[in-house]
Amino acid sequence: MSQLVARRVKVPGLSRFGWLMALYAENHSRLVRLFEPGDLVPGSYVSSVGDGLDLRLDVIERHAYTSELRMAYVGLEDPVTGEPDPSAWVRLYRDARQAEATHCHAGRRWQDVIGMFPPPAAVVGHRMRMNTFLGKWLQYLAERGHGVATLAPSCLEQQAMLSSTRSSPDSTR
Repeated sequence: MSQLVARRVKVPGLSRFGWLMALYAENHSRLVRLFEPGDLVPGSYVSSVGDGLDLRLDVIERHAYTSELRMAYVGLEDPVTGEPDPSAWVRLYRDARQAEATHCHAGRRWQDVIGMFPPPAAVVGHRMRMNTFLGKWLQYLAERGHGVATLAPSCLEQQAMLSSTRSSPDSTR
């Protein structure tokens, strides 16, 4: 007599850390498709699609394998802190092809959300939420039409570039 044995197929699951790393990789591909930040020099850029919500992209620092970015809408500020809201600080790892939201300000600071000395699980959970927010924001920006074609140096950056070319040693004879 044959017996039917129910077999459970074990599929390896992703740990929360593995899931977070996959989220970083997804955010990297979205960010690179949108703005190609690896090609941008440090400075401030504005992406405008005519919907009244201009996006400001600050390239804060650029190193051999990493870039530090900040994304925020122009003119939207938290009434209490005066900080841009929403905003995201992003570390772009070009060699590992990952983009990590290191800080997000969407109404509250991380200390208000998880406390000053959170357990490791709370930190991973908070990073998951921040990077999920970044992924959804990048997707929304792409759907609205933001991208390399709509990105231009901000007015302040253009003025600084003009004044530096006027006062450069090459321009005087």
